[in-house]
Amino acid sequence: MNAPTNTNPLLDFAGLPHFDTIAPTHVAPAIDALLKAANEALETVTQDDFPADWTSMATVLDVVTERLSHAWGAVSHLNGVADTPELRAAYNEALPRVTEFYTRLGADERLFAKYKAMDVAKLTDEQRQAHKNAMRGFVLGGADLKGEARKRFAWLQERQAELTQKFSENALDATDGFAIYVSAEELAGVPGDVLKATAAAAKVDGKSGHKLTLKLPVYLPVMQFAHNAGVREQLYKAYATRASDQAPKESQIWDNTAIMVELLALRQEESELLGYRHFADVSLVPKMAESPEQVVAFLRELAVKAKPFGEKDLADLKSIAASDLGLNDPQPWDWTYISEKLKEARYAFSEQEVKPYFPLDKVLAGLFQIVETLFDVAIRPDQAAVWNPSVRFFRIERNSPKGMQLVGQFYLDPSARNGKRGGAWMDDVRARWMRPDTGLLQTPVAHLVCNFSEGVDGKPALLTHDDVITLFHEFGHGLHHMLTQVNEHDVSGISGVEWDAVELPSQFMENFCWEWDVLKHMTAHVDTGAPLPRELFDKMLAAKNFQSGWQTLRQVEMSLVDMLLHSQATPPASGEAMLALHQQVRDEVALLVPPAYSRTINTFSHIFAGGYSAGYYSYKWAEVLSADAYAAFEEAGKISGQGALDVATGRRYRETILEAGGSRPAMESFKAFRGREPTIDALLRHQGMA
Repeated sequence: MNAPTNTNPLLDFAGLPHFDTIAPTHVAPAIDALLKAANEALETVTQDDFPADWTSMATVLDVVTERLSHAWGAVSHLNGVADTPELRAAYNEALPRVTEFYTRLGADERLFAKYKAMDVAKLTDEQRQAHKNAMRGFVLGGADLKGEARKRFAWLQERQAELTQKFSENALDATDGFAIYVSAEELAGVPGDVLKATAAAAKVDGKSGHKLTLKLPVYLPVMQFAHNAGVREQLYKAYATRASDQAPKESQIWDNTAIMVELLALRQEESELLGYRHFADVSLVPKMAESPEQVVAFLRELAVKAKPFGEKDLADLKSIAASDLGLNDPQPWDWTYISEKLKEARYAFSEQEVKPYFPLDKVLAGLFQIVETLFDVAIRPDQAAVWNPSVRFFRIERNSPKGMQLVGQFYLDPSARNGKRGGAWMDDVRARWMRPDTGLLQTPVAHLVCNFSEGVDGKPALLTHDDVITLFHEFGHGLHHMLTQVNEHDVSGISGVEWDAVELPSQFMENFCWEWDVLKHMTAHVDTGAPLPRELFDKMLAAKNFQSGWQTLRQVEMSLVDMLLHSQATPPASGEAMLALHQQVRDEVALLVPPAYSRTINTFSHIFAGGYSAGYYSYKWAEVLSADAYAAFEEAGKISGQGALDVATGRRYRETILEAGGSRPAMESFKAFRGREPTIDALLRHQGMA
């Protein structure tokens, strides 16, 4: 039975989402009611006698569509972090209707005409930027299309939404659907905390031994530390063949190949309807990069600079594999293990030696202290309904003449678990907005989601240093969303920021994880409370650029695959054709060739389900921006003596980058902060490839 709308938590907009009471039965009636209201609002503002006025239209249309977005965002979030068969069914039932509305809204000729008729001179600077983005959005949304072309375009949007959701489900189910049980002897070399967690997981299943899964908190340490090559091979093959035709027969129900082929074809058709050569051209319209050719040239230049360093990395691995491990012919499942051994030999430490010094709470306290120091805010625990007991909620405040003023709030969901998709991400709950319906300022709220190991035996969750970097990365996105001072919701925070610049604040924050004066305050050994020894940190710092050439080439490889898949007038029409293209890229930039059965592209969710299609390059593009921005702190810190935590530079960065959000082009914000355009020099220096 459907839940009655008068008690539906998805229809309560008085505060934050009621994550603890939202049920699958609430989804359909809430979306029905909100779509009805949104359609009525659209009809109202597109009448001939309705004024083509920004505020009047926002009061009627934006208020209602924001409510739809708010409710659908809550459902989508739960679908990603607390998936159940019932919720998935409710989500998939509503998805086509929500997609249809937004597609129709973005292509409505009458609404487009209202925006064209607005007197732009009367708008504020923020509204002018939002208006410019909206006009571009109408064109890309098919508002100029007529008749059958318009109908076809709308169908393409709905079908693509359906396929991307299915791709994501398959990747999640294929990951969750794998488990093997092994003995303690077969896990010799694996760290104790992982052994405890896998033993506990096996016990829950009523099995003896240890349960191994493809979740990263299990998969990665087994690949790094397990001496047993047979166990590593089993996990490697399962991981590399997820959601593909190479998986075990019973798991091939989750094969994503046909979905990928169809998505590429639909994106190409969409591009042609809009008058573009291919989807890469469409993707780059709202980005900093000017053309796919410019992006490909940038990536190839980076590959040329990185390749000598990557070749040296590979030679070092082959050398230690032969001399110390007796591996004269290393296999694909050996490289992660060899890398860990080389790191231990060269720098005399391992990730697992570092891990006990990073309890989650201590790391959070250190992270908050950095943010409070640089950006003149205070972070405090707060109260909100949550979807899992491990989720926490915080508020960010700033001192003002009227006392402490709320700036933003965020949910932190740190732990990996079944029903939660892998990876880490930031998402918005709501944006900063001077609401036209109430005249009151709405403060921003963010989701920060990670997939770290949970604590075992009553001990707190422990993070690897890579986990710490991930946490800082996502918090950088969160700061971009929450510290904005823009009052127009379409360009506040991350909204309206060019996709290839949106990673600047996240990658910028990663740099602090390598500063001793910062790091020493966020470590405490889980058993003794002792801080991270300086000697151990120096080893970590020496290892910072370990295999940076190799890692850069891997990123370039995936970025080129993405851009080339989407920049062909005739996209690959089969799994074999996609693999052939991938192989061409590998021949150009990669140093190692995976087994013929490898299908890692089948879980490349960034480009097939995550909005990064013809945009995966933006991670490397934004790294240039973030490294150059961080260099400003290094330069100023040497003069002020404050090191990386230079307060004056922090204030300038906050005001020019974080507070400006999407209210102006990213290059303008960068030049306002740095006084010039970015250069690649700082990135190469930071990664040891200068």
